Amino acid sequence: MDLESNDQFVKPVESTDQSVQDARDLAALGHDQALSRKFDMWSMFALAFCVLGTYSTFAQDLNSGLTNGGAVTILWGLVLVTFCNICVALSLGELTSSMPTALGQAYWVYRLWPSPIGRFVSYMCAWINTFGWWTLTASQVAFMTDFTLGVKTMFVPDWSGASTGWLEFVIYIGFVFILTLINVVGCRHEKTLPWINNFVGVWFTGLFVVLSLVLLISVGVKKDLSFQPASFAFGGWINATGWSDGVVWFTGLVQAAYGLTAFDSVIHMVEEIPSPRTNAPKVTYMAVLVGAITGFIFMLVCLFCIQDVDKVSNSDLPFIDLMLETIGLEGGVTLIVLFIFNGLGQGISILTTGSRLTWGFARDGGMLFSRYLTHIDTTWKAPVRALWFQGFLVGLVGILYLFANTVLQAILSVSTIALTISYALPITALLVVGRDKLPPGQFHLGRLGVVINYISVIYCIITTIFFFFPEMPNPKPGDMNFAIAVFGVMLVIAFSFWFIQGNRTYLNTEEAIAEMVQAQRMETADQPVEVPRQPDTKK
Repeated sequence: MDLESNDQFVKPVESTDQSVQDARDLAALGHDQALSRKFDMWSMFALAFCVLGTYSTFAQDLNSGLTNGGAVTILWGLVLVTFCNICVALSLGELTSSMPTALGQAYWVYRLWPSPIGRFVSYMCAWINTFGWWTLTASQVAFMTDFTLGVKTMFVPDWSGASTGWLEFVIYIGFVFILTLINVVGCRHEKTLPWINNFVGVWFTGLFVVLSLVLLISVGVKKDLSFQPASFAFGGWINATGWSDGVVWFTGLVQAAYGLTAFDSVIHMVEEIPSPRTNAPKVTYMAVLVGAITGFIFMLVCLFCIQDVDKVSNSDLPFIDLMLETIGLEGGVTLIVLFIFNGLGQGISILTTGSRLTWGFARDGGMLFSRYLTHIDTTWKAPVRALWFQGFLVGLVGILYLFANTVLQAILSVSTIALTISYALPITALLVVGRDKLPPGQFHLGRLGVVINYISVIYCIITTIFFFFPEMPNPKPGDMNFAIAVFGVMLVIAFSFWFIQGNRTYLNTEEAIAEMVQAQRMETADQPVEVPRQPDTKK
């Protein structure tokens, strides 16, 4: 396909009916409008904000930040990560405006690099991205499982059930089933799922205010408690890893990066929002910015209110210990229960996004049983098969509770690595082929585009490298960071599936173009349709 000519892209036709224009734009990418555009801009923002879950993610992983640089990396590392992630969000927003499709990053790689090699890289990108969302879903469910059992330990600190594999597995499976079921029935009426996301978004914001105020008030009024000095809260440096301070600065960015990853949720939900060429980019960078602001404020509150730094740093659930030492048992339990309820609500949004990517990947022929998984149920108006398939795979991860908790933690942590790599690949492809090859969209970075793109790629490369570092140099076998092994296994699986099926079916666009022509004829009536030339994928 000759990318130097613009005639491979269906030229958008202005329409006073936005729904018709959106369907036409999607048809130009080779797909019919299978899902309704049920989300407005604000319900999509609520979904994206809750998927990021920045302040709650920081709370769950508080000990990591404390031991890897302390306040310096928690706060000022967050400022750096926010700047870089805004660049990544703007870069992806521009690509989304150009090519708004649920497959997102993987589709863009091949559209920009239409060659046999580009198609293979696109396929690997799709698997990396999809695997990242499956493990991110598992990560959220696992965190809520740990917090649920942690409520019992607040009353009985010596209770051993919190680490009992079969009990953890049962609760984990129960949560996966409930979240999947809510997603299945939530699309039966168009307003239900957006309403759920709006509710969770308001709850998430309200809980942020409540937790911050309660922590500050509790420390302020209790005679036996005191605030940490500003020198600690704003500039305390803690290196409890054994790495040099320079290395710890970078490993300390992992907490901030984890809390600001997964803003591509908007990309994979893009076929369910009106005017995606303008709304999707706005929602993407707004979610990152608001998430960073709330995360910074909440971490500052925690740093001022923390009492026993060593105890919290060495805790399995540091946020629970922080609540106990500041608020007390009764108030702490109440707020942790609300925190869990909110976390499950976030899980609904994460699972929704992952299912749309699973469905989009299957629709483009990238998965086994693609035709089966692509089906949209006419009763529930949702990709029900893709939802239950994803639920089954996420449930399988929970089996590791029964055997190897170390491997389980590695699988959960690899989600950030996978998503970060999936962001870098299409931006790199854009820089390689040239920004002039980007199809026109309504959101442009202009002259700053090259700089923003390069900052994005460099940031993704650096953080990915340090994501693989173990917690300390020369670790014992039980302290190794097995994320690189898990990621390697995932690449082997994806590579194998390429030869089993992907090389024959992935983005084999004959059927997609036929659907596109039919859809455009229905939408534009007697208007002439400009059809893209089909790339030769059989070479």
